[in-house]
Amino acid sequence: MNDNLRPDTVVLVHGLWVTPRSWEEWIKYYEAKGMTVLAPAYPGFEIEVEALREKPEIIANLTVSETVDHLAAVIDSVPTPPIIIGHSFGGTLTQLLLARGLGTAGVVIDSAPTEGVRVNPISQARSLFPALKNPANRHKAVGFTPEEFHYAFTNTLTEEESRKAWERYAIAAPGYWVWEYGLFANFKPGHQDTWVDYAADRAPLLFIGGEKDHIMPPSVNKSNAKHYHKSPAVTEYHEFAGRDHWTCGAPGWEAVADYALTWALEHAAPCARAGEGV
Repeated sequence: MNDNLRPDTVVLVHGLWVTPRSWEEWIKYYEAKGMTVLAPAYPGFEIEVEALREKPEIIANLTVSETVDHLAAVIDSVPTPPIIIGHSFGGTLTQLLLARGLGTAGVVIDSAPTEGVRVNPISQARSLFPALKNPANRHKAVGFTPEEFHYAFTNTLTEEESRKAWERYAIAAPGYWVWEYGLFANFKPGHQDTWVDYAADRAPLLFIGGEKDHIMPPSVNKSNAKHYHKSPAVTEYHEFAGRDHWTCGAPGWEAVADYALTWALEHAAPCARAGEGV
């Protein structure tokens, strides 16, 4: 692409059960490569992990629509349309942002699915069971125990390594999101907040899956990517062998970061802000 149109900013979108702290190494890594890096929190999540653990009502009351609006405002503030990279439910949010015409390229890593993806592997059901086992959790902030986190997120790490990740990064997630947009989303009439028009044009999009991911296995990401087959936009899938859901923090994360950024820079759409010349 023309260097004058080359994106110079990356927006990193975190997923559920963590905060922007989960991107701390990626921020430094991309900044060292000359990129401006933004890692916006969900509305109200700007406080530290430890403070959020003490205020679960902030988490429980959050909605997807206000989160997307908040992230869209951040992206709109960037002079040059940025690359958007999202992990887990941040991948869902990234797809929703691209569907709004935002971003010059998108990468979703171990993405939670948008509406209509009906692949629900057993490991995914087991990972989400702590939130789904009690209907009352729909109105609560629901966290993982260290053991549950180890199965769902960090299954390729040792118990000690997983415990350290849980202690530094883990928070609760909105139970409503897991119930509404998890295993049961496709059984409800009408469109939900995670619906996108799969046939529409948008910025190029890369799905990255992890072979050993329990909570969002490769089959989920492959199915999500295939839903875009009618779109004229570029949609690709790449899988990393031996990597779990904690792929952005587990040893060897640099390979994932490099692949995501290189692909996005190579495929970035030559776009400009509305009303500006290209």
